[in-house]
Amino acid sequence: MPSKLIAVGLNYSDHIAEMKRTPLGTPLIWFKAPSSLLPDGGTIEIAFPEHRTDFEIELAIIIGAAAKNVSVQDALNHVFGYTVGLDISDRDLQKSEKQFGRCKSFDSYTPVGPFVYSGVDVGDLPIELRQNGELRQQARTSQMIYSVAELVSFASQSMTLAAGDVILTGTPSGVGPIRAGDRLGAKIGNWQPLQNSVTNAREISSRPKIR
Repeated sequence: MPSKLIAVGLNYSDHIAEMKRTPLGTPLIWFKAPSSLLPDGGTIEIAFPEHRTDFEIELAIIIGAAAKNVSVQDALNHVFGYTVGLDISDRDLQKSEKQFGRCKSFDSYTPVGPFVYSGVDVGDLPIELRQNGELRQQARTSQMIYSVAELVSFASQSMTLAAGDVILTGTPSGVGPIRAGDRLGAKIGNWQPLQNSVTNAREISSRPKIR
């Protein structure tokens, strides 16, 4: 399990627009619990079925060598490879708590996989997500505001990145809600797609009352 699971927000202009946000001028990063990781073929369990819970497809970076205060020019030397990732997000909690950690860290809320691709150029790859076979998100990695190298360098200025750490690079527009029974297919370039099913973690009536 990685020591850190770093997420990046507002890295596609069209997603900034759909979320009614404004660019910050620097990358926006936060942490997700590593225990939220889920493999290809796993089932996403919606923690609060009564809440709006969204899918977000993202390019995931896998760190290969420790990085601290690395330059943009040197950053890719610290990357082992890339894979497909999803950032599942409880929008009700995100809105009420005004932070990103808990609403995106429930068990199963970070599907990644199925394979890690090394030595590939991810500068301009098609990225898409299908929900029950219907196209919901479609973009290219070249539309990211901050590149992989810039994100790795930026994160390393604040913390030491360790081998195995994961950085999710942000999502394009088209995010939408998931429901029990859904099947999600996330694909980048010609890579093997990440596929996950969706269910509810438990009945609404049996949920803890604490929000």
